[in-house]
Amino acid sequence: MCRNIRPLNNFEPPATDGEVAAAALQYVRKVAGTTQPSLANREAFDAAVAEVTVATRRLLDSLVTTAPPKDREVEAAKARARAEARYAR
Repeated sequence: MCRNIRPLNNFEPPATDGEVAAAALQYVRKVAGTTQPSLANREAFDAAVAEVTVATRRLLDSLVTTAPPKDREVEAAKARARAEARYAR
């Protein structure tokens, strides 16, 4: 998985439309192999981002879990601790 795409399921508050769109953009960038499409490919790139955004939102809205919702700040602190351990010299 691309490191820039974060899990969005089972958070309180739920993932925002902006977070879903950002994840979709990262996914399309990864698949396309570029961060900025050429002018010739801009329309296809933007359409793909829109379609992935809709599909991601539909997926998130459909998922069911019995686990308690995760806290964003706690998860961010865990990620910082993992990064610190990984990059400590």
